[in-house]
Amino acid sequence: MREMRRIPQRTVGILLFNEVEVLDFAGPFEVFSITSILHSNEKPFVVKTISESGELVTARNGLKVKPDYSFANHPALDIVIIPGGYGAEEIEINNPKVIEWIQHQQPKVEFMTSVCTGALLLAKAGILDGRKATTHWMDIDRLEQEFPSVSVQRGVKFVDEGALITSGGISAGINMSFYLISRLHGKEAAIETARRMEYEIELSCS
Repeated sequence: MREMRRIPQRTVGILLFNEVEVLDFAGPFEVFSITSILHSNEKPFVVKTISESGELVTARNGLKVKPDYSFANHPALDIVIIPGGYGAEEIEINNPKVIEWIQHQQPKVEFMTSVCTGALLLAKAGILDGRKATTHWMDIDRLEQEFPSVSVQRGVKFVDEGALITSGGISAGINMSFYLISRLHGKEAAIETARRMEYEIELSCS
């Protein structure tokens, strides 16, 4: 009997910080964690959380989360997810260590992505310069005004710029995650994962 070819497993790293929006990171975490390839049950993703220090993080509304790794000891990553929330737009945007970490990861990863106001951190890192991008509708004017080199897209769930994908507010990170799965493993894998979550998906983007 011919042995079935195993697919490569990608490591997804989700950045955490104090006052991070819960669904911004928890939504993609759930999607990538439960994804499996049909007919083989292989898990194409391993998902890890990372913070600057690796210490306990207090997310929005008081949820406590213990990251898996710190900036100093996390494994090599294939996909990075930068979530948003008050902690992104008002605190970490002024934290040079976080901005430098993002800049350092960019050339090494296969995909750099953001959810909600995580786009502001990518913009601060210079990653969105000359690119199309989106963010939460409440912060889209800010993105446009503070980072005029970014081509801001309105009224979309997410924007695909190849190895760079940005998504709108909060739940849009789930849509973006399904879309990325469809790019990597086909629509069938994304649709089956969404069915397990009882989530209706639209895989088109800007």
